Amino acid sequence: MTVFLQQIINGLSLGSIYALIALGYTMVYGIIKLINFAHGDIYMLGAYIGFIAVTSLGLGFFPALLAAMAGCALIGVIIERVAYKPLRHATRITALITAIGVSYFLQAGTQRVMGTGVKTFPNVLSNEVFMIGGVRITSQQIIIFITTIVLMLVLQFIVKKTKIGRAMRAVSVDADAAKLMGINVDATISYTFAIGSALAGAAGVLVGIYYNSINPLMGTLPGVKAFIAAVFGGIGIIPGAMFGGFFIGVCETLIAGYGGSLYKDAVVYIILIVILIIKPAGLLGKNVKEKV
Repeated sequence: MTVFLQQIINGLSLGSIYALIALGYTMVYGIIKLINFAHGDIYMLGAYIGFIAVTSLGLGFFPALLAAMAGCALIGVIIERVAYKPLRHATRITALITAIGVSYFLQAGTQRVMGTGVKTFPNVLSNEVFMIGGVRITSQQIIIFITTIVLMLVLQFIVKKTKIGRAMRAVSVDADAAKLMGINVDATISYTFAIGSALAGAAGVLVGIYYNSINPLMGTLPGVKAFIAAVFGGIGIIPGAMFGGFFIGVCETLIAGYGGSLYKDAVVYIILIVILIIKPAGLLGKNVKEKV
């Protein structure tokens, strides 16, 4: 039981990171039906922005976190305006291929600027250990979890209670009708990319602190897992992305904790296959009939 509880704690920390990345996937898909496969690399850029903020500017955890969120929000808007906006009315496969191209561009650009090697993320948080009934909980895990919950609550407030959030929900339902009601659809899409990218940037800083290392290819696998988390919970549904992120994180750590570390990645893909067969819309999604 102690091992089980320990892996649950570890899974919640890892799932927090997946959930933050998955929120970006699900927000963009909910608005313009685009699977932004460059989103994992924005998460990687967030880790590097946080790294530079700490090492070169001497900032602490929260200023570095805010700097990474602001930098990634700007990068997300630029990517949307340059790469995706001209393809707004193109086929989905065209936009998908473009997203993959943007992903490779961000990876290559980071390798060119920051080098290809692994960099050690500075220890900006104390890592005090608390033992509760034989379960080891670190102060870093607590801060990561609390930061994630706060960011998710802020996102829910923006979506449900603000003018921008109402515009996002309107555009996700019917962009043409929203335009007729005076909503600036292009600006709404840019806001969506900015918010999703900011959350990914926060996840990049948190994972840098959690694992103490970053590299230009670090966004590939977590990005795919976060996408699986979004699909699992119901892509396009914000609570689904949160639930999916935590679920994937807990599953992965439980499998690793019980001696299946070689298979933890494979199990995540098996979960994707099973959910697509049983409930393609995701656990919290609704099946929608389409006329042919």
